[in-house]
Amino acid sequence: MAHRLAEKIAVVTGGTTGIGLATAKRFAAEGARVFITGRRQAELDKAVAAIGGTATGVQADSAKMADLDRLYAQVKADTGKIDILFANAGGGSNLSLGSITEEQYDDTFGRNVKGVLFTVQKALPLLVDSASVILTGSTASIVAMPAFSVYGASKAALRSFARHWTLDLKERRIRVNVLSPGPTKTPGLLDLAGDNRAAQQSMLHQMASELPLGRVADPDEIASAALFLASDDSSFVTGVELFADGGQAQV
Repeated sequence: MAHRLAEKIAVVTGGTTGIGLATAKRFAAEGARVFITGRRQAELDKAVAAIGGTATGVQADSAKMADLDRLYAQVKADTGKIDILFANAGGGSNLSLGSITEEQYDDTFGRNVKGVLFTVQKALPLLVDSASVILTGSTASIVAMPAFSVYGASKAALRSFARHWTLDLKERRIRVNVLSPGPTKTPGLLDLAGDNRAAQQSMLHQMASELPLGRVADPDEIASAALFLASDDSSFVTGVELFADGGQAQV
């Protein structure tokens, strides 16, 4: 069977753990040369080893312009182009209205909105015509949860980005789509319950009970959706938000 991403160059930000790492592995397995970013060098090195092949790690914080410039300078020097950009880096903390701080707002919007905006904009000179750009959204953008208002609003902004950028880039036929996972068993999700394994399992069980499919996702399942959006299988798909959420936001 032919590799779906043969001879493609893919950049995955936030590629050291969870969905980003699973997707980077899948892209590499499908023939792509993959560049990943992470903020911590030790985790970056470990992820590159796990991906194998020709994977390259670049230490970078997507909210810092100098880091993005350094990332794309290396991609340009090594390959001269980008076929697939998965703007996956993000995060943030959760505080209820009344407790929200300027620091929390700046951190969350810096990582999820500013970082994504400039990750894509600074990639434009390297993106080939008909490239695929994927933004990591979240069901939190449309499903209300206590203390998630800032995070949810930051992810909702990405849906608007995808719509507008689809038009901005239509002459180059660059496809821009949002991939919005539901609850997924990642280190970031487990951290919400702290280090107590019993608390983590209880949280996962509670989340699973609220989903139509009755379970949380594995990162590989979200990677499969990312592969669809990255490959020619989705050649006529642009401007959409694809929910891989076990039905959480759909029923």
